[in-house]
Amino acid sequence: MRAPKSTSGVGSAVRAWLGFSLLIAAQFGVRPLLAARASVDFAVIAVLFSAVRMRPGLAALTGFATGLALDALSPGSFGASALVLSLVAFGASWLKAVFFADHVALTGLFVFGAKWLFDIAMALLTGVGTGASLLVALLLWAPLSAALTAVVAVLLLVLFRPLYRPQSL
Repeated sequence: MRAPKSTSGVGSAVRAWLGFSLLIAAQFGVRPLLAARASVDFAVIAVLFSAVRMRPGLAALTGFATGLALDALSPGSFGASALVLSLVAFGASWLKAVFFADHVALTGLFVFGAKWLFDIAMALLTGVGTGASLLVALLLWAPLSAALTAVVAVLLLVLFRPLYRPQSL
């Protein structure tokens, strides 16, 4: 039986940044084409997949920069995505040993929870609605969007393992 190959640090970092860049490109290029109430959030997947490879401070900085890029498109709520993605990335980096094992189902569950929390925080920070419309957004559309994002994240993890899990081949 062969021992698993280890990847070089530079090659691993290049593949991780390539995966991150492709997901951010999908956020700005593909997501608008799939505009729906429950849509895939490629930026959350990108931040989560990169945060598990970083220390919490650098992960929070990555989440902040990604959030600023998202906030540039919505000046009415500027800063909300940056704050929430910073917290999501920090939490993902801190909890990586618990949830981001090599188990695909746990990764999907973690992406689902992170995306749902992201949507809840964004709805509360930006004041999307009040009363019944807020409840429908938080209890119907946010979990559907989180589930769709988790399914896409698991598919990406399975299909493109070298990009999103460069530590193991």
